[in-house]
Amino acid sequence: MEQQFMKTAFFDFDGVVVDTEPIYDIYWNEAGERYQTGIPNFASHIKGTTLPYILDKYFSDRSEEFKEMVTRESMDFEQKMPFPPVPGAMEFIHLLKGKGVKVGLVTSSDNAKLERAFRLLKLDNLFDTVVSADRITKGKPDPMCYQLAASNLHVSPADCLVFEDSFAGIQAGTNAGMRVIGLSTTNSEESLKDKVYQVIPDFQNITFEEYQKW
Repeated sequence: MEQQFMKTAFFDFDGVVVDTEPIYDIYWNEAGERYQTGIPNFASHIKGTTLPYILDKYFSDRSEEFKEMVTRESMDFEQKMPFPPVPGAMEFIHLLKGKGVKVGLVTSSDNAKLERAFRLLKLDNLFDTVVSADRITKGKPDPMCYQLAASNLHVSPADCLVFEDSFAGIQAGTNAGMRVIGLSTTNSEESLKDKVYQVIPDFQNITFEEYQKW
């Protein structure tokens, strides 16, 4: 009967399943200059957030045409970008699935990007639920996305474990009442350790026994 006590696992996408954050850093820092935001290292300010959030927070005073251009350029970029997996991530998700753990993907990415990523990485039918930016009205750090994922799978937030790399995502998982494991793929272990239950560099050598302890 041990299966009842296995926590449900929710994974963020960028920086957790795929190591895309360095790719995004280059794109958004360059875009931040091109769009004349006046914010140095613009990418660091928007990690883990949705495109509507970025438009609303940083470009609310710009024209609709400008916002449409930002959206179009971002979507064009995401239709060409590579998706290098975080070391051990795919193997770990398959390990959990093999043990009967329910797994979900909870991401600020939109469906168009995810469809391409799922096709390239062969992720179809792997996750028991997928919560994308298209399914929520309030993005991370709001807990709505994780609350929806738990509701989809009929599990209590207290019985869920979240894997996150960004401060916005960690806050979302924590605010949803879930235990968060932080990946130091985007931010340093030092900056994460007081915000999460445990920090891991990636999923290499993470055993099922460790998962059960979490």
